[in-house]
Amino acid sequence: MTSQAVKQRAAKAAVSTPTDREIRVERIFDAPRERVWRAFTDPALLAQWWGRGNELVVERYELEKGGHWRFVEHADDGVHGFEGRFREVTPPERLAMTFEWDGMPGYVAIETTVLEDLGDGRTRLVATTLFHTTEERDGMLGAMGEGLDQSYAALDRLLAGGA
Repeated sequence: MTSQAVKQRAAKAAVSTPTDREIRVERIFDAPRERVWRAFTDPALLAQWWGRGNELVVERYELEKGGHWRFVEHADDGVHGFEGRFREVTPPERLAMTFEWDGMPGYVAIETTVLEDLGDGRTRLVATTLFHTTEERDGMLGAMGEGLDQSYAALDRLLAGGA
């Protein structure tokens, strides 16, 4: 396989459902783990990619166990708020947090993101989201669509610029 084909294949996240209440996302980024970690944990960098290219206001970001985070995305279809609390912060490899969308208050998921150093300047991201029910998981699967790949493409651009 040519390096061009490998890059094209890596550009899309692999999404699976390992259990009836989980979504697992795997994606390789062409950047060292420390750089990817910084893009996930520096509010100024998060604002550049997390909102799929839309304006994202980071209202709160307390990067510590028990710390509160809140983002507000300004998109063509309106304003969307997201928030949660950090459950684990283990630099530069692991973040675990709760996740809640203002549009569905009370539906809280637990997201765990692991960054693996592949040893060749690339990083494998494995993110697992645990929902209370299969219906909640399936609702998120339907909603996340191309937004995930749009956010990760914006992260690719940021990482290529030396974030």
